[in-house]
Amino acid sequence: MTNEFDLVVIGAGSGGVRAARMAAGHGARVAIVEKRFFGGTCVNVGCVPKKLFSYGAHFPDEFALAEDYGYSIAGWKFDWATLRENKTREIARLNGIYRRILDQAGVTIFEGHGRVEAPGQVSVDGNILTTDKILLAVGGKPFVPSFPGNEHVKISDDLFYLEELPKQVAVVGGGYIATEFAGILHGLGCEVTQIYRGDLFLRGFDGDIREFVAEQMAEQGINLRFNTDVDRIEESEGRKRVFTNSGEQLEFDDVFYATGRIPYLDNLFSADATPSLGKNGAIQVDEHYQTSIDGVYALGDVIDRLQLTPVALAEGMWLAAHLFGKAKPSGPLDYRNIATAVFSHPNIGTVGMTQEEALATIGAIRVFKSSFRPMRYTLGDRQVRSMIKLIVDDSTDKVLGLHIAGEDAAEITQGFAVAIKMGATKADFDATVGIHPTAAEELVTMRQGEFIRA
Repeated sequence: MTNEFDLVVIGAGSGGVRAARMAAGHGARVAIVEKRFFGGTCVNVGCVPKKLFSYGAHFPDEFALAEDYGYSIAGWKFDWATLRENKTREIARLNGIYRRILDQAGVTIFEGHGRVEAPGQVSVDGNILTTDKILLAVGGKPFVPSFPGNEHVKISDDLFYLEELPKQVAVVGGGYIATEFAGILHGLGCEVTQIYRGDLFLRGFDGDIREFVAEQMAEQGINLRFNTDVDRIEESEGRKRVFTNSGEQLEFDDVFYATGRIPYLDNLFSADATPSLGKNGAIQVDEHYQTSIDGVYALGDVIDRLQLTPVALAEGMWLAAHLFGKAKPSGPLDYRNIATAVFSHPNIGTVGMTQEEALATIGAIRVFKSSFRPMRYTLGDRQVRSMIKLIVDDSTDKVLGLHIAGEDAAEITQGFAVAIKMGATKADFDATVGIHPTAAEELVTMRQGEFIRA
């Protein structure tokens, strides 16, 4: 086996695998180094198992809804071990697919800890690989702040391998991971308290959507504790006693921390081969993903631009073409109008500017909002609602942002993201005939907007 390559990629997550495969397709000699699992965070302890668990957490609601349609679902029961093990089997299948993709592309795989020893040199557990270029695609890891008793908490990775589901659980954090976990655990039958130190969770999302999701989660029975922080945690007889900044004492079977992620840089560089890092430890890169060290590149969560799997994939494709392709990219990757979703309960789909961002940037906008009860719930008493919102530039009529909270939010947003990316106007939306009866038709039937000036 040769130890000389044109590109050595450290990290076999989404971005690293895509970059390695595409670079090999351009004719480069490529090696990839991975010490943990193929597919990275997304496949193993992120997007994929989270979405599977989210599907599972919706079934109790589906059973309750079925009764409104004349079905008798009495006597159903849930077995956590079945869901957990079926998930694990599916993840193992995906791991194998990632390995086959690399093998079929002609990428040489090294299993072990990769470390940058010098420009053009990567060690893998003592074995030295020489290369023209190095790509760092090592991703991130969960961050738990330092406080008395933090050894008693679990992180997001742990949820996917729990021996038993806790009866009473706290989820600490206000980002999308914490909010998703709160909804999943509640749906699976846990008594859930979400604790967040800020006024309202999901900072960075549209304000109306944030408030709507909080209302819906509270309606479901999730205990939301905003403006609350954890001072310390004590453990007694398997229970976790949480002491808050307001002097309260709360008890749980488990406490999950989802308070952000940081770049996974553990023993990644020798002392003489450390690139410039940002305040949060993210590797600093230019528009070509070049670090401060010549020939060393980085992409994905480790550069902390947009921590999204499709973004890492796009970065990997762009960089492979830039370094080895005959047809070079015409310009840097465009990060504008990238759609994303939060698989909270209710789901969120969003693309483009929030109302707050638009007012700060444009100054004069029109806002179109609709909150409604989806048709499938009208045969019963459950007060499930959805919200749809459009942000429009008042001077150009261009749709700047689209935000949805409710069932199928992600699926609806993905389709409309194409229109937003192409620069659709509100007139284009209005000229589109809706599909009836659907929730998505609300996006092309809203006529009364509110004019707002910064």
